[in-house]
Amino acid sequence: MRTLYLFIAFIAFGIVIVILNKFTIKHKKKDVKASNNPNNDAQRVQKTPERIIPEGCCGAHEVCEKESLITTKKDVIYFSDEELDAYKGRTPDSYTDEEIDEFEDVLLTLRESETAEWLKSLQLRGIEMPETIKDQALLMVAERRNKHE
Repeated sequence: MRTLYLFIAFIAFGIVIVILNKFTIKHKKKDVKASNNPNNDAQRVQKTPERIIPEGCCGAHEVCEKESLITTKKDVIYFSDEELDAYKGRTPDSYTDEEIDEFEDVLLTLRESETAEWLKSLQLRGIEMPETIKDQALLMVAERRNKHE
């Protein structure tokens, strides 16, 4: 009779373990089954958090040129800043306060998504920005990148 009680206790203990195991799996992060391994065994992979894709995004986040400050295209895009072409060839420390204000006016009228493209446009046109404006623009680009990561 004692053996029967031990057997029932082991069965009950096993059932409790199975129930607790299923309960904890349901409350963990959702897992996605990936069945692309060579043994065709399903393995559990943690689901990565979904990225927020900004408007106008091409979908190629790792190689996206919209956020990159490296110029790969030779097309110059003007952002209603044709007057800045007069500063071509100037050094960043040679600008007066009024000229710095011109750069700042353009920067502040840009949409957040246009800042990186504007910096590339100035680079293609051979215009070096005043250091204060350059720092401000680079900070804006970095904040946008961090927001979308």
